[in-house]
Amino acid sequence: MTAGGANEVVVAGRDRYLSTVRELQSNGFELCADLCAVDYLGHMDRPLPEGAGRERFEVVVNLLSLSRARRVRVRVPVPESEATIPTLFDLYPGVEAMEREVYDLFGIVFIGHPDMTRILMPEDWEGHPLRKDYGIGRVPVQFKEAPGPR
Repeated sequence: MTAGGANEVVVAGRDRYLSTVRELQSNGFELCADLCAVDYLGHMDRPLPEGAGRERFEVVVNLLSLSRARRVRVRVPVPESEATIPTLFDLYPGVEAMEREVYDLFGIVFIGHPDMTRILMPEDWEGHPLRKDYGIGRVPVQFKEAPGPR
């Protein structure tokens, strides 16, 4: 685990993810403000913080300590070949929808999640739209007030 500065960043491997977040929670980080993912396809040569693995995906968790007015970001590298990570639902029940969104849009599965189903896309949708290798423009969009084709 590495951290430092006003904007603390902690890098944790998947094997230390739950214990790292549990430790932060016990140290006063009582709110999970955000959980999202990043697809680094095409940027595998990016600079990395100490201790970070060079993986395609990264789950990013932002925790707040309201009592101490502190924020910490937890970054967890996730390999494309096994895009899974434990759920934080038992620690922060509010992540339920955020983890489903990451699953839906990136295809990262949260092991132990109570309802690992799509939340934004239809259940029969193929693929994960925020992956960098997902095809662009596959669904035509017709806005409500837009005039029809001429």
